[in-house]
Amino acid sequence: MHLGRVVGTVVATRKDERLTGCKLMITQPLNIDEKPIGEALITVDTVGAGIGEIVIYTRGAAARHAADKLQSPIDAAIVGIVDNIDVYRDLLEEK
Repeated sequence: MHLGRVVGTVVATRKDERLTGCKLMITQPLNIDEKPIGEALITVDTVGAGIGEIVIYTRGAAARHAADKLQSPIDAAIVGIVDNIDVYRDLLEEK
């Protein structure tokens, strides 16, 4: 699973029929400090996320399972909305 921030939406009236009913969001991957990393990607929203929210997303087969669309061309899906992140920095540093 990965952290990301929802930064936009995508509307596609013409698309693979297996994506009908899927809410498509633009998600910017984030690092542990909530800073953007890499390219934004299109995710299928399975939890009702909104613009600006930090989310947990998954990729590959796990994304298709989360969306309950095993035969769909889904590569990434939002599976959670983050309420809080607590990072214990001293545990991240090598002693």
